[in-house]
Amino acid sequence: QVSSGESGGGSVQAGGSLRLSCTAPGLTQNNCGMHWYRQAAGKQREWVASLNGDGLTTYADSVKGRFTLSEDKVKDTVYLQMNSLEPEDTAMYLCKTPCPMSGALWDPDALSYWGQETQVTVSS
Repeated sequence: QVSSGESGGGSVQAGGSLRLSCTAPGLTQNNCGMHWYRQAAGKQREWVASLNGDGLTTYADSVKGRFTLSEDKVKDTVYLQMNSLEPEDTAMYLCKTPCPMSGALWDPDALSYWGQETQVTVSS
């Protein structure tokens, strides 16, 4: 059975770690890439990190050195490992990819699917 969509998230204390994942059937075969965003309460959505179709990863300065993207090509899943979490990382996190995902919302402007939001809460 193939699963897709976003999972992970939760609550941790500052300095802790969490891992988010997004699964999209065909992700590897179609070199779709995966992008992560977050939106804190009362703030605009901001880009966090990207894994492009060639496997190149890029990160926002605010998470560089703490967050790491990886890909399981067998499972068509991209993981966002978040270490040394800070209260400022508290936000709803979501992934975006051109490949279809279960429960995802199609964005015609971005020509991509947005995964379901998952809450990450970091307490001080």
